[in-house]
Amino acid sequence: MVEQIQKKLSDSPVARWSVLVIVSLTMLCGYFITDVMAPMQMMLEQQFGWSGTEYGIFTSAYGWFNVFFLMLILGGFILDKMGVRFTGTMACILMIIGCSLKYYAISSFFTMEGLLLGIRAQVMIASIGFALFAMGVEIAGITVTKVLVRWFKGHEIALAMGLQVAVARLGTALALSVTVPIAQHFKSLSAPILFGLVLLCIGLIAFLVFCVMDRKLDASIDSSAEPEEEAFRLSDVLVIIKNKGFWLIAILCVLFYSAVFPFLKYATSLMVNKYNVNIELAGTIPALLPFGTILLTPLFGGIYDKKGKGATIMIIGASLLILVHLLFMLPILNEWWFATIVMILLGIGFSLVPSAMWPSVPKIIPEKQIGSAYALIFWVQNIGLMLVPLLIGYVLDIYCQTGNPDKPYDFTLPMAIFACFGVLALIVAVLLKREDRIKGYGLEKPNIKK
Repeated sequence: MVEQIQKKLSDSPVARWSVLVIVSLTMLCGYFITDVMAPMQMMLEQQFGWSGTEYGIFTSAYGWFNVFFLMLILGGFILDKMGVRFTGTMACILMIIGCSLKYYAISSFFTMEGLLLGIRAQVMIASIGFALFAMGVEIAGITVTKVLVRWFKGHEIALAMGLQVAVARLGTALALSVTVPIAQHFKSLSAPILFGLVLLCIGLIAFLVFCVMDRKLDASIDSSAEPEEEAFRLSDVLVIIKNKGFWLIAILCVLFYSAVFPFLKYATSLMVNKYNVNIELAGTIPALLPFGTILLTPLFGGIYDKKGKGATIMIIGASLLILVHLLFMLPILNEWWFATIVMILLGIGFSLVPSAMWPSVPKIIPEKQIGSAYALIFWVQNIGLMLVPLLIGYVLDIYCQTGNPDKPYDFTLPMAIFACFGVLALIVAVLLKREDRIKGYGLEKPNIKK
């Protein structure tokens, strides 16, 4: 059935690019909430007395349900069994529920005192909300990725995935740049979260529009034209996890993103503590990273589509990641303009790896297993996104306090940790290129079939 949709409709540029625009809007709204609390670390400390460890606990909650309860993997099974419409709608509703709970915890409506499961009640409720939201946004991510595989396979798949990432990163950029001004204007840390909640409702509406389109596409298919693709079975998961190429992609993913997303959670604080940037403007420099990916990820994806060299692109991106974190670590040029240049370099590296990594998965894994494959990769990624912020928060509290209330943290050690993740990512990228040469996945070949 999938093949029929592609032959009948995905050859139409208008049809497939319209789908891309709609699902990308949904992900943009989700990514705003993912990073809406990142610029407010110091404000949370000042207004609510959160410690670095408590902020690390909250940030690590992103992976609680996805990792410990395997909800992301279950989401992949549901996706392959129930399809993109059901799974995507479910994911959007989960995002709204989780965001609502986080808003309640940070708002003036919250009055609980004391501890909850050994953690301060406010921190715990906000963390549970973030964990529920994360379950939804990650399942939405794999759903949208499968949508793009269905519609763009054999066409501009890397460009489409790059554009989807670029639009989604607009949400990250907005979160990093407008959160503090919104909070200060309304004199409430919950105001940016409420704004994000409205965006999530818009994202749900956008996905429902896609569902109407997708249902009409299914209805237009003549089921007798071509044989239906073999159905997904749970035993297919064993096939996925026995694939060495899959594991190299998954490990590269967790190492690379562990050196980027957790860094963004602390980047605003880094700008204040190391580069003397005013807290009102400190989020604008990290916001350059997602803004840079908006242009560069589609560019590199287009190169991969037409010229190939996917594994090589990943190696270059991992190398840039190491350079960036080493520059942030060194005690030199503690000026805002230097931080801006380094952040632009990080944006280039952050564009290179995803532009080649995500479109490479369908070259390694059959399409009927693609939802579960992406879910497993995202699950491994979530382990890093859960543990690394907790590690960085602990390191800041125990080893990096300066005693200066205006600049409480020294970020040298955390940046060294992020650089180590970059080194490991580079090693895995080299191994992936070697595996491609042995197995003939075609990672170095163009995606567009002539």
